[in-house]
Amino acid sequence: MSPDDYCQDRTRRSGSSFYHSFRFLPAEKRRAITALYAFCREVDDVVDECSDTLIARKQLEQWREEVARLYQGRPEHPVTLALQPLLERYNLPQEYLLELIDGMEMDLEQTRYEDFSQLALYCYRVASVVGLLSAEIFGYSDRHTLNYAHDLGMAFQLTNILRDIREDAQRGRVYLPADEMTRFGVTREQIRRGEVHEGTRQLLALQAERAERFYQQAFAKLPEADRHAQRSGIIMAAIYRRILRRIVEEGYPVLERRVALPVWKKLWLTWRCYRTENRRTREYQRNQARPQ
Repeated sequence: MSPDDYCQDRTRRSGSSFYHSFRFLPAEKRRAITALYAFCREVDDVVDECSDTLIARKQLEQWREEVARLYQGRPEHPVTLALQPLLERYNLPQEYLLELIDGMEMDLEQTRYEDFSQLALYCYRVASVVGLLSAEIFGYSDRHTLNYAHDLGMAFQLTNILRDIREDAQRGRVYLPADEMTRFGVTREQIRRGEVHEGTRQLLALQAERAERFYQQAFAKLPEADRHAQRSGIIMAAIYRRILRRIVEEGYPVLERRVALPVWKKLWLTWRCYRTENRRTREYQRNQARPQ
């Protein structure tokens, strides 16, 4: 199996919504974003699948060493072998990959976030950094697009936190600001047991509102000139935002069950968003071509 085939298989097996958004990319960019996503899966699985903290730390340290080898031109892992030729084509800073690993290590060290500023650092490392790297691969002409990518990553991670709150709590992790939990009278033990009361609903509603604000901020910062290049991120947002809205519409059942979209719905959202963005691009290009 070639490094590219390994990354393709790794991404496909993850079952992530991101996979659908890659389909409309040109072959080279699709190969690049698939390799990046495979790297994210590898380091994320270290934390999620290894129950021994010491072993997990060692494995993350090995990934730091592998990133160093990648930027020295001598990678060994299939994922970094796939990433190596991309370093000449795209601006993929080494510090971003290391920041991502630092974010994963936070899961080994920290299970409590005192306030949103602490949680925001975690979200930046595990999601906004990925958004910034993805923006480099997708391409942009206006640096304001990087602000969009940062905020969209935050929105994705906050959606994930809300969707996965039950599963995370069973692993001993609660990604909710402690000061907000106190304000609404919600304890970690209640979250773990799945107990729901009015304070819980208010707490979850606050998290959903924050995630929605980040979606709104992100798209307010995306220059029209770069929407076409950033279509994959826009498609991802359509899927994740629909999950967020379903959580709200169903009354925040996330402590009882995982809220998800069926595959057909993801495919439909992907196709509808793709068509909408193509029409918007054609209209933008016509407007640009008109005499001023």
